[in-house]
Amino acid sequence: MNFASPLMVGVAITLASIPDAAAADAGRDIAASCATCHGTDGRSRGAIPSLAGRDKAVIAQQVRDFRDGKRPSTVMQQLAKGYSDAQIEAAAAYFAAQKAN
Repeated sequence: MNFASPLMVGVAITLASIPDAAAADAGRDIAASCATCHGTDGRSRGAIPSLAGRDKAVIAQQVRDFRDGKRPSTVMQQLAKGYSDAQIEAAAAYFAAQKAN
């Protein structure tokens, strides 16, 4: 039995049809919350690792590991818990597309 409502189907279709530019903007917007520690556009100026230009899959997996308690940290475990897989992927794609230091 299928319990999907017409509203949910419409939302899914709408989200699936978001242009790539909007997806890139979403990644940028999510990544902006990382700037305090990881620097503007993921280019850190301190002891915290830079994310700019790093492999998207590696960034995403590390954030998921923080979120899921598989990777210890002082702050990242709590911060990562606030992000869905889609948000993590969007931010990781944004950072990966930035020029490294």
